[in-house]
Amino acid sequence: MKKAMIVVFRGPHTERVDVLFNPSEYALNASNQYAWQRIPGLNQPIAQFVSGEATTLSMELFFDTYEVQRDVRSHTSLITGLLEVDKDLHAPPQCKFVWGTLQFKGIVESVSQRYTMFLESGIPVRATLNVTFKAVQSIKEQFTHIPRQSADRTKQRTVKQGEQLWQIAAEEYEDPGLWREIARANAGLNPKRLEPGTMIKIPRLYG
Repeated sequence: MKKAMIVVFRGPHTERVDVLFNPSEYALNASNQYAWQRIPGLNQPIAQFVSGEATTLSMELFFDTYEVQRDVRSHTSLITGLLEVDKDLHAPPQCKFVWGTLQFKGIVESVSQRYTMFLESGIPVRATLNVTFKAVQSIKEQFTHIPRQSADRTKQRTVKQGEQLWQIAAEEYEDPGLWREIARANAGLNPKRLEPGTMIKIPRLYG
C-alpha cells in the first residue's frame, strides 16, 4: 500500500513529510453553527443557519526507530514543527495530507505526543502522535464551491390573514431569520402588525 505523506506549503516552496506507518483509521468531522430564534406562539425556536464550521481530520500516527537505534523525534518533530510560526509566513504553514484518494488541505491544529519505548540512554525510539488537521479555504474557494440559492429578483406579495414576516421569509428564502431583509425593503412596515391585504416587496438576495 502506498505511504501517506504531508505536503507542506511554505510560500512558493513545498516540502514533503513521509509518515513511517500509514494510519489504521482516520476520522473526518464537520458541523454547522446555528442561531436559535424564539418566536412567540411556537413550541420550539426556529433554526437560522449562521455558518459552517471547518472540517477536521483526526488520526493516530505511529513511529518506530528501534531497529536503527535512532531518536524517533527526528521524525515526529517534522510534524510537531507544523504548529510553529514560519518566520516568512508569520503563521504556521498550510499543508495537505495525502493518502490514496484522500487529499485534505488545511493546517495542523493540534498534536499530542506519547513516547512508549526508549534506549538505555533514555532516547525515545517509539512514539504515537494524535494529530488533528483543520481545513482551510480562501474566501474565493468557498464562494466557488458553496451553492447559494436565493430569490433572483424583487417581487411583490400580498399578506394573508395571520401571516408574519418570519413565515414569509421561510417560504420565500427557506430561512425565517431573513425576515429583516423584507422589513428593510418595506419602509414603514410594522413587522409585529401585518395587515391582511397589504402589498409588500420581497427583495432579491445577493451573494
